[in-house]
Amino acid sequence: MRIDTFDPATLSDAFGIDMSTIDLPGVVGLGAGWGRVAPGRRSDPHQHDEIEMFVIVSGSGEVVVDGARHPVGPGTVVKFDPFETHVIDNTGDTDVVFVTCYWREPRHAEEVAARPGRRRFAERPVFVFSTPPTPNGDLHLGHLSGPYLGADAFVRFQRMNGAQAWHLTGSDDYQSYVVAKAAQEQSTPEQVASHYGAEITRTLELMDIRPDQFTVTSADAGYREGLRDFFAAVEASGQVARRELPALFDAETGRYLYEVNVSGICPSCAAATNGNICEECGEPNIVADLIEARSRISDSVRVGGLVRHALPLHEFREVVTRHHRLGRVPARLRELAERVFARETLDLPLSHPAQWGVAPRGADDQVIWVWPEMSYGFLHGIARLGARIGEMWQADKPEQDWKIVHFFGYDNSFYHAILYPVLYRLAFPHWEPDIDYHVNEFYLLDNQKFSTSRQHAVWGKDILSPKTVDAVRFYLSRTRPEGERTNFEREAYTATVREVLIDGWQGWLDDLGRRLNTRYGGVVPDAGIWTPEHTAFHARLGRRLAAVTAHLGQDGFSLRAATAELEGIVTDARAFAAREEVLADASGWQSERRTAIAMELAAARLLSRVATPVMPRFAARLAALLGESEPTWPSTVDLVPAGTGLDLTGQVFFVAEPAPPAPPDAAPEPLPWLADLVRSTLGLPAQAVVADKTLRELGASSLQAVAVQYQILERLDLDIPMADLLSERNIAALSRELAEAVAR
Repeated sequence: MRIDTFDPATLSDAFGIDMSTIDLPGVVGLGAGWGRVAPGRRSDPHQHDEIEMFVIVSGSGEVVVDGARHPVGPGTVVKFDPFETHVIDNTGDTDVVFVTCYWREPRHAEEVAARPGRRRFAERPVFVFSTPPTPNGDLHLGHLSGPYLGADAFVRFQRMNGAQAWHLTGSDDYQSYVVAKAAQEQSTPEQVASHYGAEITRTLELMDIRPDQFTVTSADAGYREGLRDFFAAVEASGQVARRELPALFDAETGRYLYEVNVSGICPSCAAATNGNICEECGEPNIVADLIEARSRISDSVRVGGLVRHALPLHEFREVVTRHHRLGRVPARLRELAERVFARETLDLPLSHPAQWGVAPRGADDQVIWVWPEMSYGFLHGIARLGARIGEMWQADKPEQDWKIVHFFGYDNSFYHAILYPVLYRLAFPHWEPDIDYHVNEFYLLDNQKFSTSRQHAVWGKDILSPKTVDAVRFYLSRTRPEGERTNFEREAYTATVREVLIDGWQGWLDDLGRRLNTRYGGVVPDAGIWTPEHTAFHARLGRRLAAVTAHLGQDGFSLRAATAELEGIVTDARAFAAREEVLADASGWQSERRTAIAMELAAARLLSRVATPVMPRFAARLAALLGESEPTWPSTVDLVPAGTGLDLTGQVFFVAEPAPPAPPDAAPEPLPWLADLVRSTLGLPAQAVVADKTLRELGASSLQAVAVQYQILERLDLDIPMADLLSERNIAALSRELAEAVAR
């Protein structure tokens, strides 16, 4: 016999609370220990492969398991399954003392890890956000391949598994890039946001992406006041206050510079960057720390000071670390956080002088920076969705049971995974948001970044139609930039549609239908005698099902890996059919032949179900041909019921329409275009002669010169210094220099 007594002197820090080990000599496979949680304290969220059991000895509090809170007190016994994220929270005024025991059962851990509804995804509301696009242009395949396709497929899979999941996004109207686009188009930010926001929703519709909530921030009733309330709550924490911080200004006009209006070298990785965030390393800059900073107004800058709302982000390492232990946070994001918090200080401005945006209360000279604004926008979207479907969700009262899932590009990682958890802690101290993060890298076009400025893009509307949408979704899923940058190639896309989808998938289904019609009159036969080869094929389909389930699930979501498994189902089925076909005309093997055709039809049925998140139109049509209604996610590989009449022959699921051709290179002599640009920007008559005059001679204001500069950047991807634009070069000379720069 052995007796162990709780001894506070043996406790040490572990999991954010006090723990000690109970020695169990001779006991193999079982661990035990004492734990103490002081009043107002709670353990760090964590999960592990062991089964664990708490026995509460004294005190009262709550155990939180994947967002669900359960009261505990003396005599309470709690058993945790492997990989359940759990926290013990002392909500009383005396110590909570408990005993923990833990042991491993590998088979049970494997079963738990494979459950589609793991982490209570099937038991609580799941809000899946794709980063709201900036309405300064339409969506190209680089955009669509990332957050939007990812979130859509994720939600479809979750719903097939019984989860209450919704896709939410919107238009990020108050971006400074909208203002720049308005200057370029001689329009207003309101008009630009409205126009491109509508274009974005139409492109998403063409992609068969229909968000359950699309928030238009500049037009949504109550959004502005809700945002002000949220920002006021952040200020009320005492951690955010108006302070003077270093800032950059245009040296000639004195205009405040940030985001699109300033460029330079990233102080962290030395890559070229705009103000505030570096797309290469993901780290923020505060603009004043840019190396070789250049104003897009006059090319020169001056450093000064400016009072803005500031957050000492460097003080919140532990808040972010704790948050990153709660949900799915890829190592790439945790590593970014390590780099950001390695800085001694990071005083982050949360407001900027601007006219376009929402001003904090009592500070009409500035607007809330659009990136902190977005953290509120997500909560506002949940409330708007709730109001429409009859749920009492409130933006100012986020619920612990909410599960939030974010899809975004790596260049947005700092905001989503580091800044927003801190803002939520300041605004709602008692809310511990349970958030999963899914991040994609840049999608390239012909091994270069998609670029609106160089018209180096394949726009969604150029390639999407009811006939092509499934093929586009398939190819984007197959080449999606997960973990590294990947590439869209027009020729590869066309070849994939022809060879994989038309010759491969469609060809197999057509041949299967022909054989069914010829040998069984188009009626599904019952399986007869099974050979070991049949059993092996059935098992192989089962492994494909398990793999695609894992790759579309919340823990290991990967459209690339899931799509590879879809291809694998067809590849396996075609190989199986080829092997079995040698007995097609042999006598004495009729029963085995029935089994073989039944197994192929089982593969088609499996494909019709598991392809739904990636290729919903194809999957629905194939399911209908197989006599199925709205499919749920399968748990087993099932045969098509014997006696079902069906015809798969001659069905056209995919068409060989090529991707749009590459846009022509910029003309070697851009004078006509540049002359038209100058006339339209300066409001000159269409027949006005401008080639022999400088911009100054034509009376261009600094704002008009910025519009010309921005349009050159958009059209030719050339960042022309303002000093060159306003020099003594006339428009013809400037045109020749542009042509030479493009040629280089």
